[in-house]
Amino acid sequence: MQTTFKALLSAALVVGVFGVAVAKLPPPPPQTDEQKAEKAAKDKASADAAKAQLTKAEDRAVANYQSNMKAKGKEVHAQMPANAPEAAKAEGHVEKKK
Repeated sequence: MQTTFKALLSAALVVGVFGVAVAKLPPPPPQTDEQKAEKAAKDKASADAAKAQLTKAEDRAVANYQSNMKAKGKEVHAQMPANAPEAAKAEGHVEKKK
């Protein structure tokens, strides 16, 4: 019974001290326009890297699936994603009808 009480008391003490410590932290200083631009550039680079990693992983998964189906003797056709026509038009790859 005493060990349980000691554990609960210790946990409450830790939570209380942490709450006080977090409450006393000052707000971060305001960012300058240069810092905002630098942060935006870093965020964009990070997003581009994540998108490239996702694309690479998707390509590996498709290649694995196609090779497994080929080994089983089944024919697999490449499928276009549902938004492919809109994306192609947005990038200017599709000729407009006259």
